[in-house]
Amino acid sequence: MFSVSSTSAVFRRILLSTTVSAFSRSREIVLFSTSVETPIPPSSTTINHDSFLYALKKLEHHPDKALAFFNHASAIPSFKPNSTFYIRLLRALAHKDFMKHFWSVAKRMEKDGWSIDDGSYFSILVSLKNQKLISDATQLTQFVSRKKEEAIVSTIVNAIVGVDDFWENEVANIGLVLSDSAVVEVLRELKTHRCPSKALEFFRWVERRNPLDYKHGSSSYNLMLRVLVMNDSSEDFWAMLTEMQLKGIELDIDTYVKILRIFMKNKRLEDAVSLYEHMMDSPYEPAIHDCGLLLRQISLYDTPNLDLVSRVVSKYEAKGHTKSKIVYDGILRSLTKHGSFEKASEVIVKMKSEGFEPDNITYSQLVFGLCKFNRLDDACKVLDTLELSGCLPDVTTWTVLIEGYFSKGEVDSALSCLTNMVSKNCEPDGMLLDVTVKGLCKANRVTDAHVLFLKMGECSRNNNLKPRQATFKHLIEKLLDERKLEEALELLILMKKHKLPPFAEPFPPYISKFGTVNNAMDFLRHLNSKDSPSPPAYLILFKAFFKEGRFSEAQDLLYKSPHHIRKYSAITKLFGSLESKNSI
Repeated sequence: MFSVSSTSAVFRRILLSTTVSAFSRSREIVLFSTSVETPIPPSSTTINHDSFLYALKKLEHHPDKALAFFNHASAIPSFKPNSTFYIRLLRALAHKDFMKHFWSVAKRMEKDGWSIDDGSYFSILVSLKNQKLISDATQLTQFVSRKKEEAIVSTIVNAIVGVDDFWENEVANIGLVLSDSAVVEVLRELKTHRCPSKALEFFRWVERRNPLDYKHGSSSYNLMLRVLVMNDSSEDFWAMLTEMQLKGIELDIDTYVKILRIFMKNKRLEDAVSLYEHMMDSPYEPAIHDCGLLLRQISLYDTPNLDLVSRVVSKYEAKGHTKSKIVYDGILRSLTKHGSFEKASEVIVKMKSEGFEPDNITYSQLVFGLCKFNRLDDACKVLDTLELSGCLPDVTTWTVLIEGYFSKGEVDSALSCLTNMVSKNCEPDGMLLDVTVKGLCKANRVTDAHVLFLKMGECSRNNNLKPRQATFKHLIEKLLDERKLEEALELLILMKKHKLPPFAEPFPPYISKFGTVNNAMDFLRHLNSKDSPSPPAYLILFKAFFKEGRFSEAQDLLYKSPHHIRKYSAITKLFGSLESKNSI
């Protein structure tokens, strides 16, 4: 809604009886008077767009009144201005004192999906220039041109996307004026439609269309790279990048960053490394941390590609950079995960010679690699070396070693390491607790896992140990597998204490099969902090009992349930179906 300062009582009555003729209605709308005291409520109006348009035309030379009239009409819910109405109002508002309102109406018109026709555009443009409103005239031209270009682009994209073959003639007849902005907009829309092949076809068609008047520049080439990276195949992407090089067009830094992220996300590390090498040789050198980022991505594989590691580091050093601690850690992570421990030792020696002392990150990577290859004794020696150097292993390093013993089935050695860790005042965390619980459960020592789970929480300094939800879930399922319902229910209470959503899913199937009505009541009591759990929780239990054919237990539970549960529609319907079956 728009406003002017003098709209108070000028147009209080604009609404007419439906019995008045269209002509009379138009005249009365035009002949507004400030003497009218009581307007007819807008909700009672019968809208006649022709009458309103006629009135607006009469107010063309009175922009304040035209705007007030528009505001009043817009207050009527059933009134929807069309393009003619908007344009007539814009003609009235094309005045130096009303340009703020002119652009507000123009934006609303655009939002409603209407555009300015050529005749109206030229008429308004002349008016603005005559008033020496050059800035507004320029803005109007840009506004109209943009809308036209958007419409043309949309038509072209629909034609390309909607036609399997022979779309060139149809697009040629649309009349696209070839420019960087127009071509880029079409390519961007085709990218949005996820049509990389169609985008490439359009890109080549533009080249053939008028090679003397238009040639692709940096914008269209870089956008094409962003489009082509959507393909799983790398061939078109690298062909396009080579073509750019031959034409002297550089890959811009923003495009590089976006494409590098896509390559890494999609695990196309060969492409990611090649792109990094290309960019390092360009005038726009990438961020220094990209080296460490790539090394980390390479190391995430079970068997990292050491050739890719070497290529990244070589290109990094070729540009005059010296290895940082982050780069050394990235190299060691891949070497140790690959099992290349001799090379890893050489890297550590070189790292020390350059002033970087190994720390917990360095040693935990060694421990992880040694555990992966079942060299647990050597991993223990690494921890001893770490302590002798005055750098105590952190919980992450201990966790790696303990997990290594569990994975090898050496449960007692894992627990011995855990005891050793705690004796050295190293606090356990949620990850270590998860590893320990799952390791014990895997070894069929569920009771030990449950006891240790509770003890570690109690003994944790300042009770800061926060178990993970996944640990609770795993232990609850294993306890139920061993018919330890009471212990599993206790964990539900503990989950609430740690502000975790209670893991209720496995209880109804178990209770309905092995439990009693009292077990069901205990479960419901532990499930919520409130006195009475939600009706859906009861419904799930009732259905579980029904599924097991334990109808009498379901009815006993119903009798012990609160009144609002017994009257819950889905529950009454469920038990109603049971009564129907019994009557039959």
